[in-house]
Amino acid sequence: MRTVTRQVALRRGDLDGGQCPVPDECAAALHDGAAVLLNRHPQEAVLASGVLEGIAWPPDLHPGVLVTVSWSTARNEVTLRTTPLEEPMRVDGVDYFHEYDPAVATRECPPGTSNRGKVLHAVRRLGRVFDDGNAVFPESELTRKAGLGRGTRGLFLLRNAVEQLIREGFVTRVPGSVDRAGVPSYPAVEGEEPADMLFYAPLIEPAPPPGAEPGERREHWVNGFLRRLPEGSQPSPRQRALHEQVTEGAEELTPGYTFVKKHHRNG
Repeated sequence: MRTVTRQVALRRGDLDGGQCPVPDECAAALHDGAAVLLNRHPQEAVLASGVLEGIAWPPDLHPGVLVTVSWSTARNEVTLRTTPLEEPMRVDGVDYFHEYDPAVATRECPPGTSNRGKVLHAVRRLGRVFDDGNAVFPESELTRKAGLGRGTRGLFLLRNAVEQLIREGFVTRVPGSVDRAGVPSYPAVEGEEPADMLFYAPLIEPAPPPGAEPGERREHWVNGFLRRLPEGSQPSPRQRALHEQVTEGAEELTPGYTFVKKHHRNG
């Protein structure tokens, strides 16, 4: 009896629709009426077109969570299993208690309704996303992709939204390039057209343990914090001075990070 194991990352549609994609080889080995176990709990799921449907996902799972899919070639059974993190993590305000794919988490983050939320969504959803969840997007493309309109008013709203995201530490301006197909690169690639990029790096911090009362996301003040910079970038003299002022010179700014000062955030 041989057991085959593969891993898939859940998308928002999978969680909302109560489904789980399975590898083609798994779908070929199973048939109607296959038993489904999720973290050792039986599920009344059915296999249809390579997707398990009718799964009751736990509420603490979020887009990007990795699911290990195992099945036996001799038994009509499939097992789904998530792996708890040793230390829960909060990724840009979303608490993750299970191992996850950072790139999928970045792409699947829900769009915000504010102007800054629309810009950030364009960077994360339409930009080039790396395996660690970082993303880059040509700033010149935001006029067409962010949905804030064109003309003088659109440019005004876009500029304000971008500056707010930079001020709050969500994105950083970096020099990059785009190839003939418009695919962005950072660092810049020799021979490609230079372009100013917005670089996004998810803010990762410790999360409260499972079951803790979630904090209400509303207007609030955010204390100063360190945020990772793109590879090869350095904090500005102003950010170094702010960090030195806040710490009263007791500690140096960590290499590869910048300091984001205390600011007001709208939820």
